[in-house]
Amino acid sequence: MPRPSKSFVPIPFPYHAELEVEIESLSNLGHGVGRIDGWVVFVPFSLPGERVRARIYRNTASYSSADLLEVLRSSPDRVEPLCPHFTSCGGCQYQNLSYPAQLEWKRRQLRELFQHMADLSVDVESVEPSPRVYEYRSKITPHFQAPKDGSIQAIGFLRPGSRREILDIQECPIARPEINRAYQERRKELLQQGSPYRRGATLLFRCSAGSPPIVTDPTATAIERVGNLEFHFPAGEFFQNNAFLLERFTAHVRQEASAGKARYLLDTYCGSGLFCLTAASAFEKSIGVEVSRASIQWARDNAARNGIDNAEFYIGKAETIFPRYPYPGRETAVVIDPPRRGCDPLFLERLFTFQPERVVYVSCNPATQIRDIQLFASHGYAIGRVQPFDLFPQTRHLECVTTLVASETR
Repeated sequence: MPRPSKSFVPIPFPYHAELEVEIESLSNLGHGVGRIDGWVVFVPFSLPGERVRARIYRNTASYSSADLLEVLRSSPDRVEPLCPHFTSCGGCQYQNLSYPAQLEWKRRQLRELFQHMADLSVDVESVEPSPRVYEYRSKITPHFQAPKDGSIQAIGFLRPGSRREILDIQECPIARPEINRAYQERRKELLQQGSPYRRGATLLFRCSAGSPPIVTDPTATAIERVGNLEFHFPAGEFFQNNAFLLERFTAHVRQEASAGKARYLLDTYCGSGLFCLTAASAFEKSIGVEVSRASIQWARDNAARNGIDNAEFYIGKAETIFPRYPYPGRETAVVIDPPRRGCDPLFLERLFTFQPERVVYVSCNPATQIRDIQLFASHGYAIGRVQPFDLFPQTRHLECVTTLVASETR
């Protein structure tokens, strides 16, 4: 019988205690949430409305975690996962949940985050659905460990909760078909012909609108089309991975940024120019800033390639743009799309001093976004539209665009 680790705390439940739990909701990590005598128990891959049998493997000071053993009463929203590796692979959390229910739960989770983290009752709009709920990802990065006796043992993705154990995967149903074809060919070569690698490695497969259609060299150029614009960028660098929703996503940002009286746009984490360039047509001048010199050059090249002559780009940390920005805040809309950790406090301090007419905050991590948004109210901003986009169907992830509007009396 498996024994608990030395760090296991046997309160309130012994190790591997089997319990029946009513699942009430989903956490923002995609885990079913149940309660036993008021005590919270998280059960991954269970769904609201279900009664399940679960086995405890961890107790903390405020909750317990358990493995799902059996669904005793199923949710009407439960569906059959497409992927045979669902629950074993760490990539997807919701393949067992119908797509309409995924969208509604993501909306509810976002609304509850605003309430619990910031004590804000916010009208969260319906989640904008993805046109494709499978076969949408334009980039995957499978891994493998160091070969043994010259042979690779498994190529795929990490198991949930593991930093090293690779699950051998032949294809990924949320990846685009052309990616899976290229991956399967390369995988067969590596497994059958022996490995040129001495260590473990991460492979890259990214769709490109140019030639070749699949790019595997991280330093090579990939191409993505958004509406009538074409973006070039290094294949290994960040670019949104769901091209099927990208035009609607960027159009919403443009619409919200230009909905007020602002004549100028400032994109403070601009990367290779996605928001700065897709919104440029709505402004007299569109300015982007990015800490990466290489990304700035890509952004400038993308502006020239698309014939956009009212966009400029500057190198530097986001907070350094304000002293050299040439236009007043009251005539400027600011787009923020920071890393998952959210905005730097110095950036927010200088943003509030600058006092832009409105801010459109884009985030793939609603928790850090809401943390930052709490500061806006005390600096004269009201929350406008909160619009989530489901760029990542079948997963717990969600992109959220929140508009913050300056008070007329500031």
